[in-house]
Amino acid sequence: MPAVTVDDLLVLPRIKRPDQALSTERSVRSVTAAPSGFEGDGFPVRRAFAGVASEDLDPFIHMDQMGEVDYAPGEPKGTPWHPHRGFETVTYMIDGTFRHQDSIGGGGVITDGDTQWMTAGAGILHIETPPEELVLSGGRFHGIQLWVNLPAASKWEPPRYQDIGRSNVALVSSHDGGALLRIVAGAVGGFGGPGATHTPMTFVHATVEPGARLEVPWPSDHNALVYVLAGKGSVGSAGQPISSGRLAVLGAGDHIVVTADEAQDSHTPKFEVILLGGKPIGEPVAWYGPFVMNTEEELRQAFDDYQHGRLGKIPAEHIGS
Repeated sequence: MPAVTVDDLLVLPRIKRPDQALSTERSVRSVTAAPSGFEGDGFPVRRAFAGVASEDLDPFIHMDQMGEVDYAPGEPKGTPWHPHRGFETVTYMIDGTFRHQDSIGGGGVITDGDTQWMTAGAGILHIETPPEELVLSGGRFHGIQLWVNLPAASKWEPPRYQDIGRSNVALVSSHDGGALLRIVAGAVGGFGGPGATHTPMTFVHATVEPGARLEVPWPSDHNALVYVLAGKGSVGSAGQPISSGRLAVLGAGDHIVVTADEAQDSHTPKFEVILLGGKPIGEPVAWYGPFVMNTEEELRQAFDDYQHGRLGKIPAEHIGS
């Protein structure tokens, strides 16, 4: 699991351990298993938020763990051209390479540890696909795609991209050097990530060494979710077991506790988790397919605008031609 790694965690700045007398630990409210499915042209995903109430997720709408899969030559797949309106897609590549292009002239490549943050806003067409050389060679593919809702006041803004390279991600360690935290957006213990967000939120990929305990301060006005990418461990001081492909929804409080089991397997020698939270928007949500709006009327308008070409045009020279 390449993402962004360092040879020596002890050289990184450390997050202070939350003061147990002044801070309240977030307890586990539920643990759910992410079912498997397929997206785009047929690449495998796990639906991380399946079975979780929307009020526990706000401001988040949807999250897929893409892969982890080892493709043979000719097997890598992506998505066809498709529209979005009313929200943001955050594509975090852990392992492998994705190429993207859009209807407003943007495009590029994201690979191990990079993040593509696309604000669809008023509307955009885009495509995500492995580059031709990866299709020919095959290889590993693993990542996260998160959908973040936009407040009503931001849904009609012009679309934009943030390409967040792996070198820009904030790297810190836990107070005892037992865990590496990659902060993509938001702030943890005074250390901030590079992602610019419309709604206050925090996105962290943590790697916890076997047997280590990670204690992370967390904004009290954010919700808190823990999703396991790989390995096994527990959440909370009560030791709620959690393992690969499972999501824990946490209650109110000021800090999160995650502990890796002493024994991991050879395929996933460390405990890999996504720590995610945001300040709830608290607005009505009308969601269907690639559009996330506030009302059914706005949804119908989005489909009409797409069908009549008002969300953009596929460029003459485009991926997939």
